This record gives sequence, structure tokens and C-alpha cells, in this order.
Amino acid sequence: MTRISDVAPGLRRWTALHEEWREEVASLAVDTEDGLVLIDPIDPPRGMARPDHVLLTVFWHGRSAAELGTPHVWASRRAVRRLQNRGIEVTDTVENGAALPGGIRAFPTARESEIVYWLPDQKAVVVGDVLLGAGAKPRATPDPLRLCPQRWLGKSSLDDLRRSLRPLLDLPVQRVLVSHGQPVLRAGKRALTKVLA
Repeated sequence: MTRISDVAPGLRRWTALHEEWREEVASLAVDTEDGLVLIDPIDPPRGMARPDHVLLTVFWHGRSAAELGTPHVWASRRAVRRLQNRGIEVTDTVENGAALPGGIRAFPTARESEIVYWLPDQKAVVVGDVLLGAGAKPRATPDPLRLCPQRWLGKSSLDDLRRSLRPLLDLPVQRVLVSHGQPVLRAGKRALTKVLA
């Protein structure tokens, strides 16, 4: 069952069961001046308008992107081939400094092909797998945020991941919206600072 909630003005979050992962995962809808943007969509709620843009954090999160019929699917250039293998056609690649819909910004991470997004109007960082929220498997903990397991990083180390995420600390972060586990809806910068220490 899909559950949707308002996180901030122009920003909604919903969760739906991921069959392979066997737990609920989160997706986002952002109303922007460039139209509706969905991030890592899975089973969008009934009645939600067709998105103008889909942004993907990592190729594992292609989810429902192929079925939405959106004119613009954005992903890291390093994720394009893997997304195509999953039947998802990427129309726009995210490059460092690229202009994204609604003033959204992308930040590369030390994990191959994964990027995180900054939503300036909502002061929110959106992550796919590099950060996990409270209650997320594997090894669920009560901590508001934690780094993904080392084995998810390939050749990179956890220190490499921390370094790649530190530019986020220069932003006025209030929220950290994770795909797995509970989001951080207040004091996001404090939680981010702690996990990146």
C-alpha cells in the first residue's frame, strides 16, 4: 500500500513495497517551476499527475521510471548503460554543475554511478543508497543516518564516501530524505555532520 505525506511546501514523499528488497522504499515528488519532478519513483500514488521529469540517484532505483512515460529521465552518465539494461531510457545525463529542473543540484559520490540531489527550495538533501535512515536494513540501527555498508561501494572506501559527501555540509540542510529507512525531517545538518565525522 502506498503512503504519501507532505514533507515541505511543494515536496511529497511516499513509500511502497519493493518486491526484491522486501521492504518499503521511498520516492519523492517535487513541484517546480519546470513541472513535476519525481525522484526514484516506485508505484506513484493514484491521481498523481504524469511527471515532466524523473531524476534517478542510482541505477538500482530505476523502479517505475520506464512505465511513467515522462519526457525527461535524468541519471548519472555512468548509470546509463545499466539503466538501459533494465529497460529505462535516459534522455538527459547529469553532469557536474549541470542545470537541473527547478534549480535542483546534483553532487557526485564515491559510489560508482550514484549521485545525491539538493532541493534548494525545501533545504533537503535526497540520497539513494549511500546514506540509510533509522530502521533500514541491513543491520538496522536507531541512528538517524548511517553510511551504507562498505561492500556496496566497490573499490571506494567509507572514507572516500565521507569525503565525497562533505560538500553537502556547505549547504543550509534541514532535511535528509533517504530511500531506505526513516527520513531526517529536522536538524538534518546535525545528523549529516555526525555521520560524516
